[in-house]
Amino acid sequence: MTQQSPNSATAQPAVTFVGAGPGSADHLTLGALRAIQTADVVIHDQLVGAEVLALIPATARRLDVGKIGFGPSTPQARINALLVAEGLSGQAVVRLKGGDCGIFGRLDEEIDALTALGIGFRILPGLTSASVAAANIGQSLTRRGRNASLRIVTGHDMAGFADQDWRGMARPGEVTAIYMGKKSARFLQGRMLMHGAAPETNITVVANISRPDEQIIATTLADLPQAVSQANGPAILLYGLAPRAALQTLPQLEEARA
Repeated sequence: MTQQSPNSATAQPAVTFVGAGPGSADHLTLGALRAIQTADVVIHDQLVGAEVLALIPATARRLDVGKIGFGPSTPQARINALLVAEGLSGQAVVRLKGGDCGIFGRLDEEIDALTALGIGFRILPGLTSASVAAANIGQSLTRRGRNASLRIVTGHDMAGFADQDWRGMARPGEVTAIYMGKKSARFLQGRMLMHGAAPETNITVVANISRPDEQIIATTLADLPQAVSQANGPAILLYGLAPRAALQTLPQLEEARA
């Protein structure tokens, strides 16, 4: 049986989910830009970059439904209700999410709220923080002879600090992008060391990715909590990667990982 994709141009969606990338407008897709500039209503997260928000037409209504980790947040039920109400209005609605809306963005919960009432939608993925952070330190997320897989994990979930495949992550050469890992940095460090990770394993902390105040902190697993404490905003931890320039001055770290 053939099913029509909800992303089909003929689906005439009421709500468009748009991934805004981590901050800079340079990381928007053309489809995302068109959706933003033709929107009647934009329901956006707090982490959407100022450059992207500046592209919203002055005629469009903006609804800020920001969430802050361990801080003030708009309840998900409230966001779902707004999406439903605006989706039924007959206007062009954009749900603008930081990064890629399908990675730790509660996308399924919001889609479920729409489809329960027969409200159409489409998804325009965005560049996720891991991709942009790796690019900004001059590295790739996968590399022949180093890692044939990539993990994307969260530092915490609804139950608290998230459990992971620690033994798999601790293997030499593995690369893991850890989202929302600032608060759980010491927990992550302890679990990785318990499962055999080398203390000298490279980690790069990238805060405020692609924004004017971006901060890149090269560190190791042994020094992770101290490094994370220096981060000046939302950050991703790139476990197993060091900035390319740093590798020239820290050859012993690569030798230990070989």
